[in-house]
Amino acid sequence: MTENRHKTLGLSDEQVLKMYETMLMARKIDERMWLLNRAGKIPFVISCQGQEAAQVGAAFALDREKDYVLPYYRDMGVVLTFGMTAKDLMLSGFAKAEDPNSGGRQMPGHFGQKKNRIVTGSSPVTTQVPHAVGIALGGKMEKKDLVTFVTFGEGSSNQGDFHEGANFAGVHKLPVIFMCENNKYAISIPVEKQLACKSVADRAIGYGMPGFSIDGNDPLAVYEAVKAAAERGRNGEGPTLIETVSYRLTPHSSDDDDSVYRSKEEVAEAKAKDSIFTFATYLREVGVLTEEKENEINERIAKEVDEATDYAENAPYAEAESAMKHVYAE
Repeated sequence: MTENRHKTLGLSDEQVLKMYETMLMARKIDERMWLLNRAGKIPFVISCQGQEAAQVGAAFALDREKDYVLPYYRDMGVVLTFGMTAKDLMLSGFAKAEDPNSGGRQMPGHFGQKKNRIVTGSSPVTTQVPHAVGIALGGKMEKKDLVTFVTFGEGSSNQGDFHEGANFAGVHKLPVIFMCENNKYAISIPVEKQLACKSVADRAIGYGMPGFSIDGNDPLAVYEAVKAAAERGRNGEGPTLIETVSYRLTPHSSDDDDSVYRSKEEVAEAKAKDSIFTFATYLREVGVLTEEKENEINERIAKEVDEATDYAENAPYAEAESAMKHVYAE
């Protein structure tokens, strides 16, 4: 019998089933978006495939009533956990007026939804890191019980914004969780050409914070690390750097040909460790995911993704007259 790891972490059977369901929802929305893109119906996809376990495991460890998330463009698992819906994400893919992120004004992956404390991102990578630090500083000054959670790729960990944000958070002991989703590629540049140190987590010591490198295909390991980091932040012990190591299973985006920089064999090897399958296997082994439950989850997700697709495809685009809204003073 497999050891019941989630119970040891204080997670109920219902909670881990919901984690699995959220991971699967992210995957199914993503797969549908690729089909829509290839059919010429939506212009662009930037994928979460291969990173769902880290995203969902981390988001489940946060307080969805108090904490702020500053996701990067692949973070479908994070935003679904924090309250976005399949319909919200499809409206963004189709760039429709009802898109909650930007009213159809930005590319997909620029998540932002005030009611769920998802702070909007921008196209230049890593700008969300100093924003997370600023929100944490504001929270500390106003004596609020909040933690900010910010994600970025390992390519972004080489940008000035990361270093400045991490340094400031370290100096001022701010409640920030920096989570680097290391998927081994910054577009086409492999990790060994990006970092001279062994891992992104090694950089933490320079900023006076603990750093951990975690298996990004294991949602429970990521949950445990982020939960501990959130507690440190709430207790006034300052920031934490967590690196989740996984693999990007798709090209960088729908405009990229990944065959020019990595082999089919390498991708196939990574797919064999796909967290959607490995986590389902764990849940079956501990008796949480029965065949009946699995069928029910699959049917429910398929229906929701179909409905979201139909709704978004038929929803109206923004009025042309609104193009200048929020650009100049009204």
